[in-house]
Amino acid sequence: MTLPPLQLQGRGQPRQLRCRVFQSPLAGVSDRIFRGFVRRWAPDALLYTEMVHATCLERGHGSEKFEALAGESGPIAVQLFDHRPQALAEAARRAEAAGAFLIDINMGCPVRKVARKGGGSGLLREPALAAQIVAAVAAAVRVPVTVKTRLGWCGSSADPVAFALGLQEAGAEALTLHGRTREQGFSGSADWAAIARVKQALHIPVIANGDVNSPEAALRCLAITGADGVMVGRATLGAPWLVGRIDAALSGRPVPPDPSPAERLALAAEHLEALVASRGVKGLQIARKHMGWTCQGFAGAAQLRHQLMRAPTPTEARALLEAAAADTATESAAGAGASTLD
Repeated sequence: MTLPPLQLQGRGQPRQLRCRVFQSPLAGVSDRIFRGFVRRWAPDALLYTEMVHATCLERGHGSEKFEALAGESGPIAVQLFDHRPQALAEAARRAEAAGAFLIDINMGCPVRKVARKGGGSGLLREPALAAQIVAAVAAAVRVPVTVKTRLGWCGSSADPVAFALGLQEAGAEALTLHGRTREQGFSGSADWAAIARVKQALHIPVIANGDVNSPEAALRCLAITGADGVMVGRATLGAPWLVGRIDAALSGRPVPPDPSPAERLALAAEHLEALVASRGVKGLQIARKHMGWTCQGFAGAAQLRHQLMRAPTPTEARALLEAAAADTATESAAGAGASTLD
């Protein structure tokens, strides 16, 4: 089955999305290096920068998150957050000039320090301001403007249909909806039935988010929600191949297997090298979490993760990964020999 591309018109700069699987922006994770790994398995997927705070951008911070977009392959959106319409509009202009495929406004981040300043999920309690923000940003750029949000602030006050209709009326051209409230954070199960009700009420594309952690889950989610696509978030931590596997399932192509232990170790080592080359000594600190997420699902993985978290230098971390790869190769060879003898 080949799904037709999603069409977003913008204000003079239309965009076409050939892939119905989106990689969620992830703070401290979805940098240029991580996006490059996702892109190997999902060349056409829409990827996102980490969130950019419009006020910080005014003060000279955060532009590095999108300054080099023009040099990357495939569609990449810049996600912005703030509570000031004009600050967001100016940030959107800068992001568009840097090569953003589209502009996404975060109205769902549950982190307290974001919400208490009126950004992210804080806007769920101010639907008029949320609509004003969308209108200001949409008027400022030619590329499409989209929104990522949640079902509401809490269960008792959630009215996701009314909130979504306000965003659509203000000029949002697509909506990504996480099937939890801000109060839930990431606990409990995503309410896909609530996403279905929003989808039925809107005429713009709706992307379902929450608990989409496998090709099978993505297919179930789309069957329940009727959404136009899915967004994958935390499930890609240490698994940048997941977006591509889900894309294959949604497109009716054979779903590639998860990488082998040897392939995971090679990816962890490559990620370490790229981060150290880019960030120097700090690169090892960042790489530790990625290595911990990637080194899963094979004999000795738990001990290896423990050692990697304590490796004081990139050289020592590299040696640990090389030793684990050698052990994995030996075990594979032994297994193949035993199979031949059988």
